[in-house]
Amino acid sequence: MTPLSDDTTDDAVDLHFVGNATLVIRYGGLTLLTDPNLLHRGQYAHLGYGLWSRRLTEPALDGRDLPRLDGIVLSHLHGDHWDRRASRYLDHTVPVVTTPHAARRLRVLHRFPRTAGIRTWRGLALTNGRAQVRITALPGRHAGNAALRALLPPVMGSMLEFGPEGGPVRVRLYLSGDTLLYDGLDEITRHFPAADLAVLHLGGTTLPGGFVVTMDGAQGAELARRLDPHRILPVHYDDYTVMRSPLSAFLDEVRSLGLSDRLMPCRHGQRLLVPAAKGAVPSSV
Repeated sequence: MTPLSDDTTDDAVDLHFVGNATLVIRYGGLTLLTDPNLLHRGQYAHLGYGLWSRRLTEPALDGRDLPRLDGIVLSHLHGDHWDRRASRYLDHTVPVVTTPHAARRLRVLHRFPRTAGIRTWRGLALTNGRAQVRITALPGRHAGNAALRALLPPVMGSMLEFGPEGGPVRVRLYLSGDTLLYDGLDEITRHFPAADLAVLHLGGTTLPGGFVVTMDGAQGAELARRLDPHRILPVHYDDYTVMRSPLSAFLDEVRSLGLSDRLMPCRHGQRLLVPAAKGAVPSSV
């Protein structure tokens, strides 16, 4: 594993896919990290209630190789999204944007004092120099069964809107978080224009008893159809033993819906650029 360089590209978002749901995202001088999962292959992530899952892949970056961060976006507090290596290696002074549930625990148990918990449709902005990102919490549902939802940590999706401070939005990124497909996600299109890139958490994560708690290939492809993003990046697949829906299942479903031309070719360890939208418009939230 090699450290990520400090090169940036003006007016485009640079993504480095570290693995699972972990991305290093750059816009101008601004750098974000999503869902930091830094465990190595063979190590176990704690999923709560005595449940553990073994990592099958190696992260593209080690915790010691991460760049300086302006913020961390955390969809929820599960061991494959924030692990013990994250608590060890991340700078505890970096702002963390997450759910109210995760924020309370990160501040008290993990000693990350600059953690903000935001509720659905609320947001906040982070800046570095002239570069700004506005982060808005979006709906997410980690389980279809209400009783099971009560046992799992609340989850949020996110809309990341990048642009110059005080200026128009140049690039929109949607992060689904660990959600299942449900009608509440349709509300996103009524608040935001189509995202320039939708980052979809897949894997068909299956808990004991057969409970599926993340989108499988069919659900992920259908969400892409509903939200109609310009480009699609699948993540959160094939990384842990509890993930039962492979990337190939999603790719087959995307082809069947005629969306193959929107797929961004980016596997673990690779980088991609998301260019600024033509005729960028201000945020509607």
